[in-house]
Amino acid sequence: MSGSKSFSLAHISDPHLTSLSNIKISQLLNKRMQGYLSWLRKRRFIHRREIVDSLLEDLHLTRPDHIAVTGDLTHLGLPMEYVEARHWLDSLGPPEQVTVIPGNHEAYWGRNWFEKCSMWEPYLQSDTHLNLSRTADFFPSLRIRGEVALIGLCTAIPSLPCLATGSLGQEQLAGLETLLQQTGNQGLLRVVLIHHPPVEGTVKWRKRLTDGRLFVDVLERCGAELVLHGHAHIPTFSNIETSAGSIPVIGAPSVSELNHRSKNYAKYNIYQLRKTAANWEMTMQIRGYSATKQCFIPEKEVALPVPLAPHAELISGLLRDA
Repeated sequence: MSGSKSFSLAHISDPHLTSLSNIKISQLLNKRMQGYLSWLRKRRFIHRREIVDSLLEDLHLTRPDHIAVTGDLTHLGLPMEYVEARHWLDSLGPPEQVTVIPGNHEAYWGRNWFEKCSMWEPYLQSDTHLNLSRTADFFPSLRIRGEVALIGLCTAIPSLPCLATGSLGQEQLAGLETLLQQTGNQGLLRVVLIHHPPVEGTVKWRKRLTDGRLFVDVLERCGAELVLHGHAHIPTFSNIETSAGSIPVIGAPSVSELNHRSKNYAKYNIYQLRKTAANWEMTMQIRGYSATKQCFIPEKEVALPVPLAPHAELISGLLRDA
């Protein structure tokens, strides 16, 4: 956004784009067997590669300034999936224009899952010139584009069968608080990227962010202008109330899903952020996949004041209708 007063940010999530071809039975002797059976029974039919290909074509047409991917690029977090996802990221755009955070499927099994995640390092790491100090690898990450600060978090942790929980941990929460304070003092518009929905009740208990309350506490103290997440596979909208106003928390559905039974259809959002003399203005355009036209089309445009005025019920209704 250098030299400009406007910045466009595309938010996509949960593409589950990997094919699981040539999988070996020895790779499934753990929780991954449950995930593989789910993929065989359902996921391979509803997460469609042709939709992901259409997404690339649509992004080429809409040409956002930056793309944020909030996790779940893989199904089971296998090494071959990380390789396949890295090739896809390279086709999505250069690392300077694409920011990625992991989802729970990247940490599907094993304590060393993050070693494989380092294969995506150019898309995960902070701006190198910032020289941030942290104890956790990569996160929280910070990328500054013009007057917009993109703060990436990692909630991915291995979990027991039938669970898809996430956690930030004290070190990452402390780092988030520092970054929010620093970027807020600089007058930047702060966009927080997180995979699990941080607001209680957005997803079922078994899929929750275990320290979501602590995350909300940090934002209540330090503020932010926008929180973007995935994980739920449906469009969601909620607020975090602070003394400075309401922070919009917006979830994008899976960008590859076509499920007629549940009526979950692939969508992604493009945020147009404009700096005015007095404040920021933000517009969200919802783009959904049309099975008949076999491409993404604009569905709805919603204005989001910054900080968000208390119109959550109205905007939430608009999202549900999209």
